Amino acid sequence: MLETGEKLGAFIVPTGIGASIGGYAGDASTYARKFAEISKLIVNPNVVNAGCFSGITGNMFYVEGYSLDEFFKGNINLLPSQNNKIGVVFDKAIPQDVLNVHINTINAVKTVYGIDIFDYELTECEVGVEFQMEESGISTGTVKNIYTLKSACEKLIKKGCNAIALVCLFNDPEEDNPDYANGSGTDPVGGVEAVLSHYISKELCIPCAHSPAFDDYQIYSDLVDGRAAAEYITPTFLPCILIGLNNAPMLVNKGGISIDNLDYLVMPYDSLGSVPVFECVKRGIKVFAVKENVTALNVTPKKISDKIIEMPDYETCLKYIKGLQLQEVH
Repeated sequence: MLETGEKLGAFIVPTGIGASIGGYAGDASTYARKFAEISKLIVNPNVVNAGCFSGITGNMFYVEGYSLDEFFKGNINLLPSQNNKIGVVFDKAIPQDVLNVHINTINAVKTVYGIDIFDYELTECEVGVEFQMEESGISTGTVKNIYTLKSACEKLIKKGCNAIALVCLFNDPEEDNPDYANGSGTDPVGGVEAVLSHYISKELCIPCAHSPAFDDYQIYSDLVDGRAAAEYITPTFLPCILIGLNNAPMLVNKGGISIDNLDYLVMPYDSLGSVPVFECVKRGIKVFAVKENVTALNVTPKKISDKIIEMPDYETCLKYIKGLQLQEVH
């Protein structure tokens, strides 16, 4: 519970693991927004990012994966923040026409939302992002020149930025997972996107998120699964991370919100082999595993702890938590 008396939850869907809910483009947002109505809610970008849309609300804390792990370990706290000064790092490999589309996007977001996107920097070298799909159905990848990202971020921080948006050039992902558009595959770029944001979070302890850029930015008219649709009607995925970073909490050593304030964690049923789950079990924080959300993994409650509470679906989980809150009031 927070000092204000409000409850605090965490709603996480790991990136690049083929989650049936939250594995596409903002398709977990509908569920997360309902949980954010009954408590403050920590979410990872994967839950609410949706290309030109965002599922973020004022009751959510937008926290990247590495920083999430550090929060659950008790190594950092989250300090609520508003109107962050955002810096954008662009991969030097991005062609000028693609860069122009992204700069227009920045200016549109600034105009419509009043977000303070302070400046942008090009990396000195091409970042060299490569991604691939494992046989298990999980997306992974490598980064050839990740240090060039850090250098560009440091320039923006010196200028006064306190949140960073990363935009790296990716090859067209369609051949890596043709089923994604039909709602039956894993986001092929999600795994390596996590590598990029984890690195900057670890090195610089600053809120950050990543958006891929592609040479081909045309909009296709093919009908796709609704869960993936947001990514097929926009030439750039930058708006959602700028909206998320706008009020992302600062990462601090003292003060703010700590793991001791957390009341519950909600996770997909079979992706429980992670730091947040282990730490919550160790600390006696309620963990809910939602069976309707299946992934390419197979780490179920039976493999982790009998203390994890199994739920058939998100609606039932929501009602259960509401019930617990009512019991505490009475």
